[in-house]
Amino acid sequence: MTYAITQTCCNDATCVAVCPVNCIHPTPEERAFGSTEMLHIDPRACIDCGACADACPVDAIFPVDSLSAGQREYADINAAYYEGGEPAPGTTEGPNFHAWGEPVFGRSLPSDFGPLRVAVVGTGPAGMYAAQDLLLHTAAEVTLIDRLPVAGGLVRYGVAPDHPATKKVGETFSRFHSHPRVRMHLGIEVGRDVTAEELAAHHDAVIYAVGASTDRRLGIPGEDGPGCLSATSFVAWYNAHPEAVAQSVDLSAERVVVVGNGNVALDVARILVADPEALAGTDIAAHALEALRASRVREVVVLGRRGPEDAAYTRSELLALKHLPGVELVVDDHDPRTGAAIDASGAGDRAALLRGLARVRTDAVAPTTPDGAARRIVLRFHSGPVEILGDGDVRTVRVTDGGGGAVDLAAGMLLRAIGYRGLPVPGLPFDEASGTVPHEGGRVAGLPGGYVVGWIKRGPSGGIGANRTCAAETVGTLLADAVAGALPAPTGDARAFRRLARRRNRRVVDARGLAAIDRAERDRGRRDGRPRVKLATVEELVATARAGRLPRLSR
Repeated sequence: MTYAITQTCCNDATCVAVCPVNCIHPTPEERAFGSTEMLHIDPRACIDCGACADACPVDAIFPVDSLSAGQREYADINAAYYEGGEPAPGTTEGPNFHAWGEPVFGRSLPSDFGPLRVAVVGTGPAGMYAAQDLLLHTAAEVTLIDRLPVAGGLVRYGVAPDHPATKKVGETFSRFHSHPRVRMHLGIEVGRDVTAEELAAHHDAVIYAVGASTDRRLGIPGEDGPGCLSATSFVAWYNAHPEAVAQSVDLSAERVVVVGNGNVALDVARILVADPEALAGTDIAAHALEALRASRVREVVVLGRRGPEDAAYTRSELLALKHLPGVELVVDDHDPRTGAAIDASGAGDRAALLRGLARVRTDAVAPTTPDGAARRIVLRFHSGPVEILGDGDVRTVRVTDGGGGAVDLAAGMLLRAIGYRGLPVPGLPFDEASGTVPHEGGRVAGLPGGYVVGWIKRGPSGGIGANRTCAAETVGTLLADAVAGALPAPTGDARAFRRLARRRNRRVVDARGLAAIDRAERDRGRRDGRPRVKLATVEELVATARAGRLPRLSR
């Protein structure tokens, strides 16, 4: 029996480090690492030890013979990665069946290297991988800062609620929240409560892990009208982000158009047509669950400007749609290039995943779903939005037909999912073209002691696990600067910064407050048979942190 890596692979390569026979690839040392959608286990070399499954932070690794019906394809996906290649040369000396290279030590700190005081701005995966690296490999004291009064970032507010295994990586990070060398200041925003200069004055170095919090725009008429939302805000809405709770999402129309064909586009399409009762067992926002139960949406049309061979979604996310109960996944064949690309695709091509799906013509007036499927998702390639039409609300989305013309699709909402974009951080340089902070190996240009990690560093690319390698580079640069004496000496200490933060914002949440929030949300979840019920407003979060218990809610 061998193991296989499945849909929720986070690519952080924890499994690679524990594999005794080096059968998981690509490794962080290999060129393909970071460019493949997931890691793969070589079935010819796997010795069924289970070490990878035990170490996986997102429960993505299972024995092949225990894969569910929806996961069985992953056994073939893992095996196909190694087709045509020879297993690594073996050895008869010792228990390891694969040859290993010479050990490499990328960092070397002097024996008298003293503890640093480092602030990490942002508690999502990028920031927490950086904090983890510092805490495990140095004697650094880490100050965790987030503009929201709760930690988690992308894991809490970006991962779809029906991907609970992916959210488990948050448990890996949360063990550092109460680390004896960590101080938390949640609810503090750089540029609003403290300046970048003040932050630097109290720390040897500052790592900014603020992500890419806004979205790219379509630039078409009608985009600013009601009913046209960014996928960013829609995801925040169903994940109980405090800044999206009051947002109005109208699900009274039968069709929604989603622009974009990346993983986020598939996420929002899936949530829109999924069975609300299946979502009721997740941590989806209560207000979103109520709206989805009353939803009239029956069809989601996903627009992609290019063909199926160039789709941006990962194979695993598309496969998840193919196994969604009560939902039919179809391909719009309005453009002959779409069918031709699918028919000509090779076994390993992305377009090959669409073989066997029904090919339809999207009805311009109203969605039609076949017998046996209450709802459906239509993948429409070689088509993009031209204009959004309506009298106050979205009524029609004009889209290209692939032949130089355009057609009008009746729809009640349009979601744009064409990519994220970083925002400037007050006090830091910013590249408007890329939406990132200029840097060299993570070192902010022209700002000694300032560093970046994650999407604000490299742009909105790569999933959760990609931040581990990214953080290692940034922390390595920081430590090299410290050894070289290139870090400015702070003028204030940790106690002075705590006083400053409390003076600027009386609602700061610390580690004990965060633990109280976690207990309250889990308690609410147990009452409803859910993993947790999130507190959805800043007021609820702060009150719970202060009191250590769930606040009284008006009925």
